[in-house]
Amino acid sequence: MAEREQQHVRVAVIGSGFGGLGAAVRLRRQGITDFVVLERADSVGGTWRDNSYPGCACDVPSHLYSFSFAPNPEWPRNFSGQEHIRAYLERVTDTFGLRPHIRFNAEVRGLRWSNSALHWEIETASGALTADVVVSATGPLSDPKLPDVPGLGTFPGKVFHSARWDHDYDLRGKRVAMIGTGASAIQIVPAIQPEVSRLTLFQRTPPWVLPRADRKISAVEKWLHTKVPATRAARRGLLWGIRELQVSAFTKRPNELGLIEFLAKNHMRKAIKDPGMRAALTPDYRIGCKRILLSNTYYPALARPNVDLVPAGLTEVRGATLVAADGSETEADAIVFGTGFHVTDMPIAQRVTGANGTTLAEEWKDGMAALRGASAAGFPNFLTLIGPNTGLGNSSMILMIEAQLNYMVDFLRQLDVLGGKIALTARQSAVDEWTRKIQRRMERTVWNTGGCDSWYLDANGRNTTAWPGTTAEFKKVTRQVDLAEYEVLRPPGAAVGTSGSARAEVAV
Repeated sequence: MAEREQQHVRVAVIGSGFGGLGAAVRLRRQGITDFVVLERADSVGGTWRDNSYPGCACDVPSHLYSFSFAPNPEWPRNFSGQEHIRAYLERVTDTFGLRPHIRFNAEVRGLRWSNSALHWEIETASGALTADVVVSATGPLSDPKLPDVPGLGTFPGKVFHSARWDHDYDLRGKRVAMIGTGASAIQIVPAIQPEVSRLTLFQRTPPWVLPRADRKISAVEKWLHTKVPATRAARRGLLWGIRELQVSAFTKRPNELGLIEFLAKNHMRKAIKDPGMRAALTPDYRIGCKRILLSNTYYPALARPNVDLVPAGLTEVRGATLVAADGSETEADAIVFGTGFHVTDMPIAQRVTGANGTTLAEEWKDGMAALRGASAAGFPNFLTLIGPNTGLGNSSMILMIEAQLNYMVDFLRQLDVLGGKIALTARQSAVDEWTRKIQRRMERTVWNTGGCDSWYLDANGRNTTAWPGTTAEFKKVTRQVDLAEYEVLRPPGAAVGTSGSARAEVAV
């Protein structure tokens, strides 16, 4: 056990979702085998393992929501369900021989940078280790966010979050309260509506919902994609290209989104006949300001006689009675929270202590910021996948992850080129300049001008989540590491400069 606690690796990856598994594959393909993947659960999958609620599925087409280096010609539907995506990630794990590198039930409890040893000291639930480089792939959709509702502790029934679904609890015949109307809720509502006795949906803000062009992928298509890989690549390319063309409307010309709003209203009108309910379900903000949702079953489910819409948030719980902001009261046997995740305040940031002795959460108290979405100033040899301002509103996050993996590989290459015991830390000036450019571009996006309060925005009202450009542009700016944006750290006494300094700047 003592030897394991003293293990040192070149790279430690945190998380085994798309980001973590993608990092592991790229490391192996670069010939790097001295790495571990630290996973807090007992299996891979990340958010696609944790979110197993009824109806869970992806809102990005399957052939785009997969690794370019691990295509899957056997996707069953245009938009695959959670079980199919999780199975895909298990298959990727086995195909690329990743299991020997994964340490399950090894939740990271703390990471601390050692200025003297120039490595990360890592405490996990299964022991301690050190690493030259840490790649954080915990993702923004990993830790559920529960609202602080007065009296919730007095509720006598069942309470759980959509990302922690209790499959042992039978909802049949129960009075269920669904809190929230985000991406999870619009899938849960139609999935459980037929079996519950009463479903009450607490809606603080109505979402924009568009039709979901879902269907089974035929056996002929699967055969063709298997036998003629070019057809699979063409399908992926078409799906990507359409979404790239949509970006300018979100980031530069939000007023062009009016036609999409018309389509969404028409989609609602077909299922919701009651004018009062239509009014309650119609958003008062520009489409795209919040995440656009896709569903063909959400509105029909709301129109069923055993469903009640409360156009207000939950403000108090008095025993089995739920009180809404509009004063209405509802009796319930179970409460399901579909209230999202800690996106702009990721819990992992509280556990990472950098070169200055401060945590990443402390450094980000006024807003997340990282150079090219990956490197935070003061945290040497620490890279974040799906970091600040890398989120998308209309395309596949796998494209962004793969772009950041290119950056990770070049980061490691730069360390090898510089040679010796060494570390790279992002210059504060480079992080500030990158952040200023992002925030300037963000000013005219629909996320900032659309008139809504979304999870894209942090507590200070800054959009530190979304990427204000195309995926092609992001791939370009993360193709390689610019050493001018970094400082080089060497062990004390080895650096060029003042005595005792561990810092040596690179002239580029």
